[in-house]
Amino acid sequence: MNHSDLKVLYEDNHLIAIFKPAGLLSQGDKTGDVSALEVTKSWLKEKHKKPGQVFLGLVHRLDRPVCGVLLLAKTSKAASRLSEQFRTRKVKKIYHALVEGDLQVKDGELSHFIDWDSSVKPFISKEPSVGKRAELEFRTLGRFDGNTFVEIELKTGRKHQIRLQFSHLGHPLVGDFRYGSIAPEGTPLALVCQRLEFAHPTRPGDRVAIELPDSCYPFAKVGR
Repeated sequence: MNHSDLKVLYEDNHLIAIFKPAGLLSQGDKTGDVSALEVTKSWLKEKHKKPGQVFLGLVHRLDRPVCGVLLLAKTSKAASRLSEQFRTRKVKKIYHALVEGDLQVKDGELSHFIDWDSSVKPFISKEPSVGKRAELEFRTLGRFDGNTFVEIELKTGRKHQIRLQFSHLGHPLVGDFRYGSIAPEGTPLALVCQRLEFAHPTRPGDRVAIELPDSCYPFAKVGR
């Protein structure tokens, strides 16, 4: 991905929020593949004609196959304060997902404990209180082609939490082959970070809400 393709959803002196497409890393890893962090730095450097290194802090992450709103901090003060909001669960995180099958429950809460085995693959613990608690709320928005479209509010931020918890219910996310999807091979993961709401890091009385525009939305066929 080139920085000229970057879709900026919000920017001020302290923050920038972008649309992270599926397949793009949030930050660099051992693969050496380009990341959203690098692309955004390049975009900022060119737009603002910045000499030298551009500071940009990653305050949360989206898994590589997940698309949606990615928030970054342009100053160290904003990075510290936003990271604290994520850590203390003061950021409202809304996701949309397409789960396989007909989810009978229209809305509810999911609470499990997630643990990790020697292969560093997370799983739902069978033993109460073993691992870290994972909590979310969901509501059904509609049905499409035999699957169920849901809106999710994350209460915690565990690795692969949404994917694991719905798979545990017997309704893996469409395209989530790691956790049991039976969709046709090559189907993308049907999970998007739809909206983030938080207190502005330098204007605490101001709430910022960043929502994915329809032009970036991957579930157009569902008829939201």
